[in-house]
Amino acid sequence: MRFGRPANGAAPEEGVVSMAKGASARAAARRQKDKWKAKRWYSIRAPRNPWSYKVIGETIAEDESMVLGRHYEVMQNELDGDFTKMHVKIRFRVTDVIGSDALTEFVGHDVLKDHVRRQIRRERGKIDDTIDLVTEDGFFIRLKPFIVTRHRIRGSQKQESRTIARNEVIKFCARSTWINVQKALLDGSLEEEVRKAVSKIHPVRAIFFRRSQLIQSGVVIDDGPTLDEVIGAEKAQKASAETEEDFFDEAIEVPDELTEAVIDEVSEETAPVIGVEAQTEMAEVRSADEDASLAGISKKLKSEIVSIAKSRGLDPNGTKQEIVDRIHESLTVPELKAMLKEAGKPVSGKKADLVARLSE
Repeated sequence: MRFGRPANGAAPEEGVVSMAKGASARAAARRQKDKWKAKRWYSIRAPRNPWSYKVIGETIAEDESMVLGRHYEVMQNELDGDFTKMHVKIRFRVTDVIGSDALTEFVGHDVLKDHVRRQIRRERGKIDDTIDLVTEDGFFIRLKPFIVTRHRIRGSQKQESRTIARNEVIKFCARSTWINVQKALLDGSLEEEVRKAVSKIHPVRAIFFRRSQLIQSGVVIDDGPTLDEVIGAEKAQKASAETEEDFFDEAIEVPDELTEAVIDEVSEETAPVIGVEAQTEMAEVRSADEDASLAGISKKLKSEIVSIAKSRGLDPNGTKQEIVDRIHESLTVPELKAMLKEAGKPVSGKKADLVARLSE
């Protein structure tokens, strides 16, 4: 086969060109990097305060820079175990990566739209608003309160209720840090303050903040355990759990001799109580070891055959063949068939035929 351009300057053969392309494609495929092998898992941790770097999930990435800025959502009941908040979705954003840990910040929450729709009825009044404000530590945030009254209300009442709710929220956030605002949003204390103020205008059926959003960060206050302390506590807890598991495994370990003795004792005591099928299964299990000793019995020494006969309650007197025949006759049909099968002989026929076949 020729490679390259012919001496006369003509175009190369078509087969030669396609082969060269195929070889280069295979070489490129070998050089291509497997992206999945280059990726690794990162543990996503909730903020330091108030969740103490709790692990809330995992993400995969090829490099640390690809993890930064990712958003992660989790339901509030999964985060703090409060099942009355199954309709609240909390949003985090990755701000830093240390080793295999991705640290996040709280950037807001959302109430599921299904929950909002269930609150609205034809005979009820609805009041909603959007409030932009700044917390005591300089965080610029946006809150969206949602108020549902027990009955329909006039436009003037709506406007007055909206103004009162706005003033209460602004006043609370102006004297609270962003961390305290988070806690008040998630535990319902801010909702309760707004409810007390608005109820003076009209009875309120439900009030909640359907959305919160962090627009610009302020002064971060380092409060709570450090990441090293949290990781150390997790490792100590894991080691303690493994030690307890090993301790219980050793505590419940029972010698084989004691186990066999207990099984024999229980089987003797419960034999009259259990059913026929259970007795048959126990007999088969008990006879498994005996079958191993009966295999090739005719080739054993007479002393061994005599001991087998005594263990089965048979007469040990007589010649070797007589004792062997006596043992064969004492066996059950399944035992005889098992021995014939091991010897490679037919297993069909009645018990007398099976005994005679073993004696051949």
